[in-house]
Amino acid sequence: MSAIRLLVLGAVRQRGRAHGYQVRNDLEQWGAHEWSSAQPGSIYHALKQMAKRGLLLAHEIAPSTAGGPPRTEYELTQRGTEEFFSLLRRALVSHDQKMDVVSSGIGFLVHLPREEAVALLRKRVAGHAEWRKSVTDYYAPEGGSEQFGHIGEVMRFWVHSADAGAEWTLGLIERIEGGAYTFEGEG
Repeated sequence: MSAIRLLVLGAVRQRGRAHGYQVRNDLEQWGAHEWSSAQPGSIYHALKQMAKRGLLLAHEIAPSTAGGPPRTEYELTQRGTEEFFSLLRRALVSHDQKMDVVSSGIGFLVHLPREEAVALLRKRVAGHAEWRKSVTDYYAPEGGSEQFGHIGEVMRFWVHSADAGAEWTLGLIERIEGGAYTFEGEG
């Protein structure tokens, strides 16, 4: 799954209608250029490709009073909205997503109803537990990594990652259930 698609669709959705520079500026303000592939060229390319695929509707607007070519503004189509929510839900549920995808999903978490966000995050916790069990079925962390030599460190890393991912996600669930943030439909 590509983080850039989720980021661009989400940025356009938040604005309602936006041109490429606005999307790029929003993503840069979020620091997405530091933790994802959201570089200027990939943002503009994604906008054009998603418009070709019917996920975005492109509107040519008049050039600025300072001159220059006309700008293209984009807005989500129904298919684009469906794609955004599909990508968002997958980013939140899957424990094995790349960090840029997970970060993108967390960044747009509030676009879902609170109850749905919590339910998806609970599935994420369950995924971490299943992943941990798949490792500990043949590796006992308390037995040490010696039985596998230095490769045991990989397994120790996996178990630690599963535990840390589940712990952080449970903390987020607790904060959300405690009233943190304003979610879709709340105001």
